[in-house]
Amino acid sequence: MERFFDIVFSSMALLVLSPLLIPVVIVLKMTGENKIFYLQKRIGKEDNLFNLYKFATMLEDSPNMGSGTITMKDDPRILPFGKYLRKSKINELPQLLNIFFGDMSIIGPRPLTQQTFGYYDVTTQLKIKKVKPGLSGIGSIIFRKEEEIMHGQKASIDFYNNVIAPYKGKLEEWYVSNKNIFMYFSLILLTIWVVFFKNSKAIWHVYKTLPIPPDEIKNLLNYPDND
Repeated sequence: MERFFDIVFSSMALLVLSPLLIPVVIVLKMTGENKIFYLQKRIGKEDNLFNLYKFATMLEDSPNMGSGTITMKDDPRILPFGKYLRKSKINELPQLLNIFFGDMSIIGPRPLTQQTFGYYDVTTQLKIKKVKPGLSGIGSIIFRKEEEIMHGQKASIDFYNNVIAPYKGKLEEWYVSNKNIFMYFSLILLTIWVVFFKNSKAIWHVYKTLPIPPDEIKNLLNYPDND
């Protein structure tokens, strides 16, 4: 059922968004490092590797610089036009091709590199591999401002490894255990909602059984601790 809607929605989105995507392609071709797409190996369902499509927003050799595949706030590897694409999330739209081809779904755990996937414990990894990764999902919505979170004292691999990754893993495990067609459509709507209302706490009110975030990042994730 979800595969049918994935094909329909990704096809419609590519068609409707083409007036936006085509100018972005032209600008990227004329600026930066003359690259349009950034392809990176990600882990998919049943441990299958696939090439994730994104618009190029960083220096070509960025995975081998600085913090590797973890992006910090004001990361110096980000190209000027790339800052706009990342802030608006337009850089993620080429993943509609991954959805259409069947590598991903509209909704699911974020597709991770082998480096970042390795920060999850083995139990979490095995559970996440049962489903297709998604363009959006529980983790993507809650960590929509991840680059801002990884700033200041929190801009370290240790903080990501010890605080962010374990909680992300709990969120994705929760999703795999509770996923259904209602969640598929509700998370699509919530994704659209948080694009316009970036500080919304709606996700916490819709899904009241979500794992509670660590104290260090509650405020950063708009957790309604005092609601």
